[in-house]
Amino acid sequence: MLDFTSNPHHEDDGRSAPNTVLLAPDTEILDAYSHAVTSVADAVGPAVLGVETRGGKGHQSGGHGGSQGGGVGSGVVIAPDGLVLTNCHVVEGAGQIHLRDSEGRVMEARVLGVDPDTDLALLRAGSARDLPHAALGDSKRLKRGQLVVAIGNPLGFESTVTAGVISALGRSLRAKNGRLIEDVIQTDAALNPGNSGGPLVSSRGEVIGINTAVIMGAQGICFAVASNTAQFVLSELIQHGRVRRGYIGVSGQTAAVPRRHARNASIDNVSGAMVTALEPNGPAAKAGLMSLDTIVRVDGQAITGVDDLIRLLNNERIGRAITIDVLRRGTLRSLTVVPLERPTAKAA
Repeated sequence: MLDFTSNPHHEDDGRSAPNTVLLAPDTEILDAYSHAVTSVADAVGPAVLGVETRGGKGHQSGGHGGSQGGGVGSGVVIAPDGLVLTNCHVVEGAGQIHLRDSEGRVMEARVLGVDPDTDLALLRAGSARDLPHAALGDSKRLKRGQLVVAIGNPLGFESTVTAGVISALGRSLRAKNGRLIEDVIQTDAALNPGNSGGPLVSSRGEVIGINTAVIMGAQGICFAVASNTAQFVLSELIQHGRVRRGYIGVSGQTAAVPRRHARNASIDNVSGAMVTALEPNGPAAKAGLMSLDTIVRVDGQAITGVDDLIRLLNNERIGRAITIDVLRRGTLRSLTVVPLERPTAKAA
């Protein structure tokens, strides 16, 4: 900050003492916004890797093409033993995968599992150990307008940092191949080809999203898969090598539950998963769910957003009748639905 004060060394000669400008140290010149961004970049930047592929068909949406049929993207180390999260479309079909850290070191990597439904992939970084890593945060605590920082390798430029705010929560995004990705964070933090798979980070230094897509031709409309969804996918890939889910044939988004509706229905929800579309003859449609219904409970467990619905439709519920409570025009209704195993590129 600038300190406009009288010069204490100027002797009083009867004239007005001239003002001098005293410059504060660099740490004081930085405002709170700048300090937050630089702190995040310093803390999380070393955990962000460049992902380079060869001999495959990756980078169908958001990657930056390279030579020999490969390209580059980004990834983030989430465990010191070399577990790396990135986008499925970055590594899908790749013959070889190499990771490049912020110091230029290159490591080979292999795919432990992919989940096209959320565009996430889990890699193992060769024999690397004690790597700098970042923690996954709780995306349910996010709010619109919150500061976020995106770190990645756009267009091959390593360790690039951009900052912005969360524009919206609970979005649904349809990828170019037709799959629907639920519970997506919308941000205006600039993303470019090559940012795919890199982290979206809160001011607390926690990874709250994995950058996945940008709307070409639109400024400030970028998307990231929420960290709670990423945590669920990570757990499934580690345990089973794939994500086996139930599905009921709906598309949805996180929506607020009006207080008067929650009070009339005797529920505690401040939000739920609002149905925006139904698959014809899908389990939900057959059970009587309708567009604009807001799902608030599954088998008695509260649903406060799309991420809750995705997690609860797990392999244990496939083929088993479940009870879904919905708010329909302010009235609570209970419906019985039998989830099927979710096929690739289908609704939730």
